[in-house]
Parts: sequence; structure tokens; C-alpha cells
Amino acid sequence: MMGVAHTARRLLAAACLAAVAGCASDRPKPAPLPVVESPIAGRQVWSARVGGVTFPLNLAVRQGRVHVAGDDGTVLALDVATGREIWRGDAGGRLAAGVGTDGRFAAVVTRAQELVLMDAGRVVWRKKLDAPVATPPLVAGERVFVLGVDRVVHAYDAIDGRYLWVFKRPGDALTLAQAGVLAAYQDTLVVGQGTRLVGLDPLRGSVRWDTALTTPRGTNEVERLADLVGPPVRQGSVFCMRAFQSAVGCIDAERGTLRWVQNLGGTEAVGGSEQMLFAADGSDRISARRRGSGELAWTSELLLNRALSAPAAVGSAVVFGDFEGHLHFLDQATGKPVLRLPTDGSRIAAPPVLADNNTLLVATRGGGIYAFRPE
Repeated sequence: MMGVAHTARRLLAAACLAAVAGCASDRPKPAPLPVVESPIAGRQVWSARVGGVTFPLNLAVRQGRVHVAGDDGTVLALDVATGREIWRGDAGGRLAAGVGTDGRFAAVVTRAQELVLMDAGRVVWRKKLDAPVATPPLVAGERVFVLGVDRVVHAYDAIDGRYLWVFKRPGDALTLAQAGVLAAYQDTLVVGQGTRLVGLDPLRGSVRWDTALTTPRGTNEVERLADLVGPPVRQGSVFCMRAFQSAVGCIDAERGTLRWVQNLGGTEAVGGSEQMLFAADGSDRISARRRGSGELAWTSELLLNRALSAPAAVGSAVVFGDFEGHLHFLDQATGKPVLRLPTDGSRIAAPPVLADNNTLLVATRGGGIYAFRPE
């Protein structure tokens, strides 16, 4: 069996590969900021701050609150409408992943490999994990689910921290230290396992269905690394997602069947509206596809090499963040720029989230939490 230290090195190598830009000093020059010729209106409505965000963060919105966290272990619940702080907690260590919440409980994972559960900012329990975690935990049905970078899934009782079950399967030597797929559909736990999406019984951890999004290709294990990247984007029973550096596609969680898949490089999660799916490739070339079929609608090279974030659909626009903290709003039908909004000048660090249908929430690597309302 591979030693712990060696395993960690393999995982770190995958993390470096995932970062792409951070592992190379000769990055291509980023495209200049595009001209916005026919802008729509938009404004910042509030901002808050945490102590930096260099870990995989979900801006988790529940019951009119957004749950955020910072590198130092601070966890906050903020009012979506006003930015008012509702509660504040301390995980007791620097964070590796978060935040998962059901509206009451909030879960994060520390770099010391501790799963920490809070209730209104108060630590209820903490559990030591066997492997590092890069995927924000999922809190649902009074259970907490954790996906390790070793692809093993653990389930805990949210009330008392009791260990419920574990799901694991033979894995590859190299795995991806980047946020994976961990989500819920009705009474099924949906989890990424390499290039496969698996539906689990959340009560027992048994497999209900198991579907491959794509087939790994390449001459070595680095080239064949194609883990599913989270968060996925869901419409009804259909989950759409990226397979790291290889493809994008959609799987129906009701039937456990593949809807479509298209080859496409890139490392960040996808985003979408009811009709469209958006993604940037390894060079930040943006593509828009018909959600039902995968048919290509348009491509754009206006934001090449700007280290784009995962996108979010906002009204008739799709929004990407970049390495300078800009939010780029593009028309969903044409890809034409319609609005650009600034943050604090540091990279957008979490997938943008639309809350209450009119408030766009973003977090930056510098620790800025911003709420915008396009008009």
C-alpha cells in the first residue's frame, strides 16, 4: 500500500495540475479587458470580509442567509438582502473546505483533517478524518456527508456526530485535490467517483446507479486524470458537470443515464441556465451549449487567459469572475459583454451564486464577500 507521505505528494501534484496557472511561470498574456458597448446597469449592494479564501469555498445560501468562511477558520452567516451578520463561529483551525449547510447546521473541514459541525456558530462536534478533503461537505436530512480526496464517502449523524457508514471503491494512484461532486437529488446522494457519477442510498451507502460521464484518455496517469469537478449545476433531475481536463456533459439522476457528453478541456466547474450550459476551457475560451443536447451555440475568446472562475447564470446574462476580481457579464444568447463590475482586485475564489433571483454573491481570494444586483 502507498505510504501516507507518498500519497500526499501524489495528491499535491494533482492539486498543482488543477491550479494550472499557479504551476507555471510562463502563462500566456491575459486578454485586455473587453469593451462593453451596450451596457446594462448593475450595482454593489453590500460587502463583508473574511481572512482570505484560498480553499474550495461554497457560498451556501439557505433561508435568506449566505454561509461563508475564511482561511483562519471563521465561519459566518450573513443576511442575503443586507449583508448583516447573523452569527459567527470559529472552527478552531485553518480551513480546507466549506461551507455545507442545511440552514441550521454548518459544516467545514480543517487542514488538520477535522470535520467541524456548527449550530448558529457554536461548535456541536468535531471528527478526525482519515484523508484530506477538498470538497465542501453536504448537510442534508440531519446527516453530514464528506467526500475525501481519496474518493471515499463518509456519513455522520448531524445531531451527535455518530459515524453511520462509509463508501469506497478501488481507486487510482493519482486523485484530484480539487472540489468534486457531492450533492443530493430527492432521496439519493449523488457523488463523483473518478469519471463516474454514483447514486447512493443516503441511509446505508449502497449503490443505486453508477454512470460514467466519460472515459479517461492519455498515455500516463496525469493525462488520464479526469475526476468530476464540482459543484455541478442541476435542472430538475439532470446534473451537468465537467470531467477534469477532458469533457463536459449531463447525467439524469432519476434514471442514472447519460444524457450527452462533449470533449472539452478545462479545470473549473460549469454553470448554466434552464436552456444553456456554459464553460471555459484551459485557455479560458468560453463555450455555450444547448442544455438538452450539448449542441454548441457560440464561443468567445474575449477573456482568454484571464483565469476565469466557474460561471453563474443571472437573468439573461452569464457571469465569469477573473484573476483581477472583475465580474464579466456576457449575453447568454450571443456572448457579447453587457456589464463589468469590480471587487477588491484579487481573484474570484468561489463559484458565483445567484440568491433570491436578483442578488449575485461572490467571494475573492483576498477575503471580500460581495453582493451585486444587475438591473
